[in-house]
Amino acid sequence: MHNELTEKDLELMRQELDYRRTVLRPKLIEDVQTARAFGDLSENFEYKAAKRDKNRNDSRCRYLENMIKTAVVISGHSQEGAVGLYDRVTFLVEEDGETVTCQIVTTMRQNALKGLVSKESPVGRAVLGKKVGDRATVHVNDSCSYDIVIQAIEPGEDTGEAPLVGF
Repeated sequence: MHNELTEKDLELMRQELDYRRTVLRPKLIEDVQTARAFGDLSENFEYKAAKRDKNRNDSRCRYLENMIKTAVVISGHSQEGAVGLYDRVTFLVEEDGETVTCQIVTTMRQNALKGLVSKESPVGRAVLGKKVGDRATVHVNDSCSYDIVIQAIEPGEDTGEAPLVGF
């Protein structure tokens, strides 16, 4: 499986990976060694918490390494007047008359609560490449879908403001 990411995504991932390896990992190893010195490891909460934090950091490093290794670099550019990556899209949900505004981003930057919608989500797939006035069907699953109408497109670019998704 390949992850479609922009150059900015990869740059942010490399920065986080570098920070985790060079700054955070030595500190976490030191925390584990300090907690180990407290004595009996079977009842040493500080040791268990330090090991958990170190393991989480190591897991995040492996995740970032894998994402970088399997990435396919994509461009954020789109046709003039059509929805592309990092554009803000305003659309009308015909079913309930609600107007929604969101920004289309890569999966590594998605945060639906902040209006950052992945290009691979049902809404992202439905609006990519569409123009103002176009109608699209958002397929949530095999038995659920709804129609939307694109009302406005505000061209955007990847400024790096949207943080990487954590876990």
